[in-house]
Amino acid sequence: MDEKLLMTPGPTMLPTRVLEIMRRQIIHHRTFNYERCFDELCENLKLVFQTSQTVMTVACSGTGMMEAAVVNLFSPGDKVLAVTIGAFGDRFAEIARAFGLDVQLYAVEWGKPADPGKIKEILDTDAANEIKGVLITHNETSTGVTNDIKAIAGLTKDTGRLLVIDAISSLGALELKMDEWGADAVVTCSQKGLMNAPGLGFAALSAKAWAAYAESKGPKFYWDFMKYKNGIAKISENPPFTPAITLVLAQNESVKMLLEEGLDNVYARHRKFALATQAGAASLGLRLLPAQEHSSYVITAVLPPEGVDVTGIINDMNVSYDVMVVGGQKGLKGKLLRIGHCGYFNRFDLLRTFSALELSLAGAGYKFESGVSLGTVQKALA
Repeated sequence: MDEKLLMTPGPTMLPTRVLEIMRRQIIHHRTFNYERCFDELCENLKLVFQTSQTVMTVACSGTGMMEAAVVNLFSPGDKVLAVTIGAFGDRFAEIARAFGLDVQLYAVEWGKPADPGKIKEILDTDAANEIKGVLITHNETSTGVTNDIKAIAGLTKDTGRLLVIDAISSLGALELKMDEWGADAVVTCSQKGLMNAPGLGFAALSAKAWAAYAESKGPKFYWDFMKYKNGIAKISENPPFTPAITLVLAQNESVKMLLEEGLDNVYARHRKFALATQAGAASLGLRLLPAQEHSSYVITAVLPPEGVDVTGIINDMNVSYDVMVVGGQKGLKGKLLRIGHCGYFNRFDLLRTFSALELSLAGAGYKFESGVSLGTVQKALA
């Protein structure tokens, strides 16, 4: 069997340089070699987050960092506005409810982005300033839609409200200027745009968010951000708990790769491949779930042809051609095909993906001109 090509929203393929780090024998975390690597990672992550604030590293999933943001910044009974455009926006709201927050929901039809004007309207009508923060997903992989975070950040930047961003699938792939835009908390994880294996979460807080932390009465121990911040500053033990050592060493290497490529070049690469994917899908007569102007540069959400079993297509691509794409979630299960183009990938990965897609569609009886999407993708990438 050939190596499986993961064209998924995460985990994503790993660079050779990262794999080389991961195959090495483990080292101890209370050593100079580990601390030197971790210190370098902390400084380089600031460049990726585009912040002067401390970036904390925690052994957990992205969902863990979403939960950590809630417990560090709010208290039971606090009111928050949860903006959801899909499954992961829903998850942020569910986490907030689980910790006793009063959640006001702004839910958008799946396949569409949040309207900054609507968010402004909601916040403007909150004359008593009861809404302490806004929880929002930057890039919603369940629907292939990206929110206009820059515009939304402008609504909270000079106010007492916090903007808490799930950047799990966007950081390292899409432009996100934490300090310049005025984001207060940005959380992400290792296995998507940051080109590492799953298991690490990252978070950065603004000065306003750290002030909210000081007032927070949410229960926290392992998730306590101050323990991680103090450790990085050498005020207390660093790290406060046993870290995922190999993942940290590998993450340092992958972040170096991003910075060597240049963040603007990384963002441009994701945009170019996304547009090529959209063009390839269109050449096969396939429609996107979102409008093209809102379609993600990290993942492309495609509606299957009429009468074609999309689950069968996905399974055939995986089993017969070793190319893994994913289907829809929740209400879109069995109704969507999602092609990831995030993190570490190249033009031949995309061509292989469309070759497998064409073969599987043809096997399902769908009629189209053989090779049309391959030619379209090649022209789009030329």
